[in-house]
Amino acid sequence: MLLKPHLKLNQITDINEKHLKRLGVDTLLLDVDNTLSTDHGTELAEGLDNWIEKMKENSIKLIIVSNAKSDRVKPFADKLELDFIGLGLKPLPFGYFRGCKVAGSKRRNTAIVGDQIFTDILGGKLSGVKTILLTPIELEQKPSFKIRRRLERLIFKIHKIKDFKE
Repeated sequence: MLLKPHLKLNQITDINEKHLKRLGVDTLLLDVDNTLSTDHGTELAEGLDNWIEKMKENSIKLIIVSNAKSDRVKPFADKLELDFIGLGLKPLPFGYFRGCKVAGSKRRNTAIVGDQIFTDILGGKLSGVKTILLTPIELEQKPSFKIRRRLERLIFKIHKIKDFKE
């Protein structure tokens, strides 16, 4: 089940300590576009600052791992005071491995948080980290993304993937 996430939630601020404890996770690798901000946006998602502080208070290590170039990722990392990996090459495992190394975490105690099955989730499964899939903040307009999102909806149906409810 390479494309089925360990957990599906609506937005990043829905992730809480109970979810992470149940998954055995103490480190989160965070995607940028449609996870921390809108696709190619510059503003942080609502409530993200408070959520980041809460995670840090609970000793959760956070690092950004993005396929975007460093000059796109650095402003977010600076605002949130987080380390980052740009050009992560997701779904290849290299960026995940580098993220774990920078965070000083073991893969079995790490989760990727992102909005795409074919990059974030597939890469997480290939690299041996847990996976948390979020609903995109807003849908992209490029034709290639529209096709990917249609395929994702098919995977949701096949694997009966729905938002987790407590």
